[in-house]
Amino acid sequence: MKQYIRKADIILFIVLIALGLAASAALSLSRTAAGSDAKVIIESGGSLYAEYPLGEDRTVIVPSPKEGVSGFAVPDDSKPASEQFSHYNVVVIQDGHVSVTEASCKNQVCVHHSDISYSGESIVCLPNRMVVRIEGKGGSYDSITS
Repeated sequence: MKQYIRKADIILFIVLIALGLAASAALSLSRTAAGSDAKVIIESGGSLYAEYPLGEDRTVIVPSPKEGVSGFAVPDDSKPASEQFSHYNVVVIQDGHVSVTEASCKNQVCVHHSDISYSGESIVCLPNRMVVRIEGKGGSYDSITS
């Protein structure tokens, strides 16, 4: 009977697993937080909707281009978003983190997404055609592309 797994195969397997774990640890440790100049970019329907500093706390109602208005409708902060628009997202920028707290879409993937705070991270709502991303120095490139 022939032996299919040899001692060298096991050693190679252990070395490859160790290299994979080391690379994973190096990539996660090299990720840096967005700098003080970081910006939150909000796009709706492929167009720039707004741009805010990551360091300033605010709540933004983003109407979907499905609303049928030319350009973007200006939300009224005194009313709930659900009373103003039939398709919308509510984006909250607080303490250097960005999250989507409310959305009119059925699947709610954007609402259940964890907060983002690093350059290059994004939250996407496909039904409402909205993208929120962070741009700025620090962390915009990973160790492979830099």
